[in-house]
Amino acid sequence: MLGRVFAPVPSEFLLIASTTLMLTGFGLVMVLSATSAVATANGQPPYEAVLKQGIFAALGIPLMFIVSRFSLGFWKKIAWPGLIAAVVFQMLVFTPLGVQNDGNRNWIQIAGLQAQPSEFLKLTLALWLGYVLFRKRTLLGLWRHVFIPVVPVALAVMATVMAGGDLGTVMILVLIVIAALFFSGVKLRIFIIPLLLGILGLAAFALTSANRMRRIMSFLDPVCTDYYNTCYQPLHGIWGLASGGVFGLGLGNSKQKYDWLPAAANDYIFAIVGEELGLIGCCVVLVLFALFAVGAFHVIRKTNDSFVRIVSGAITIWIVGEALLNIGVVLRLFPVLGVPLPFMSQGGTSLLSTLLACGVLLSFARTLPAAPAPVATPARHAPQRRRHAG
Repeated sequence: MLGRVFAPVPSEFLLIASTTLMLTGFGLVMVLSATSAVATANGQPPYEAVLKQGIFAALGIPLMFIVSRFSLGFWKKIAWPGLIAAVVFQMLVFTPLGVQNDGNRNWIQIAGLQAQPSEFLKLTLALWLGYVLFRKRTLLGLWRHVFIPVVPVALAVMATVMAGGDLGTVMILVLIVIAALFFSGVKLRIFIIPLLLGILGLAAFALTSANRMRRIMSFLDPVCTDYYNTCYQPLHGIWGLASGGVFGLGLGNSKQKYDWLPAAANDYIFAIVGEELGLIGCCVVLVLFALFAVGAFHVIRKTNDSFVRIVSGAITIWIVGEALLNIGVVLRLFPVLGVPLPFMSQGGTSLLSTLLACGVLLSFARTLPAAPAPVATPARHAPQRRRHAG
C-alpha cells in the first residue's frame, strides 16, 4: 500500500501538476491586483474577491490530487451518471435559483454564492464522449455508430446552454466534441460532417441574437466607432496591453482596472497582465500554457488506452483552446465571446472544474507504461600488456 502511495510519478505528471499550480497562483495574484484597488475606492473589503477565489483554489487543488488517484475503471463508470448529474445541475438556471447577467442566464445563486453549472458540462461531456467512443472503437468506420448517440446527446447538452444564451461555452463544448472525434481516430470523411454541423450551428446561434451580432459587427469594424457600447471594453483591453510595453507599469499599477475595463478580473484579466507586467508577463503566461500542453500531449502520445487518449485530447483542447480564444479576444483577433482564461480569470466554478479536469489528466498520467530500463552492456577491459624483464 505504501509502495503505491510513494511510487515515483512520470515526468508528465510533474509537468502538468507544476504548470497548473503556477498558473493558479499567478491567477490569484492578478485577481487581487485587478480587484483590490477598486474595492477599496468603493468602500468594500479589498481582499473579498481574492479570498473567494482562494477558497475555490484551496478546495480544487487538494481535490485535483485526490482524483488523480482514481482508477480508469472509476472514470468509465462515472461517465453516464456524471453527465446526467451535470445536465440536471445546468437545468437549475431555469428555476428561481437562476441569475441573468448581460443577456445570459447561465448562473445560479445559493446562499449568496454564485455558480456557473455549465462549467461542469465540459468535463463530464469529455468523459462521456471518451467512454462511448471507447466502447465503439471497432465500429467507428461506420458513420451511424459515430453519430449515434454522440451527436444527439451532445446537441441536447449544448441546447441546455444555448437556452441560456451563452455562446462562449457552446463554442468550447463544440471544441470538446470535435477533439474527442479526432483523437478517437474517426475517418476524415466522417469527422468533417460534425465539424460542419458545429460551424453552421454556431453561425445560426450568433445570427439569432441582436446583441451577439452587434459584437461581431464591432469586431469587423477596424476603427470600432461605437465606443460607448460594443467597442468600449475591447478598446480599453487593447489600450491596457499597449501601455504595458515590454516590462509593464508594475504589479498593482494598472490604470484600466479603475472601472475603465468592466471585466478586468474576468474575461480581460490578460489585459491587466500585459499592462502591469508587460510583454514579459504575457510571455510567461503563454509559456506556462505551452508547457501544460506539452505534458498533456505526451500523455496522449504515450498511452495504449483509447479511452485515455480521447478524454485527454478533449480536456487538453478545451483548456488550451479556451486560453487561446480568451487571449485572442483581448488582442481583438476574435469578437467578445465571454470565455474565461483558465486558472486565472475570476470565477470559482470555472477554476474548480478546470482543476478537476487536471486531476483526471494526472490520473491518466499515472497509467502510462513505464519507460524500458536501459540494457546494461558489459564493460570492455583493455588488454593488459605483458611486462618484459628489463
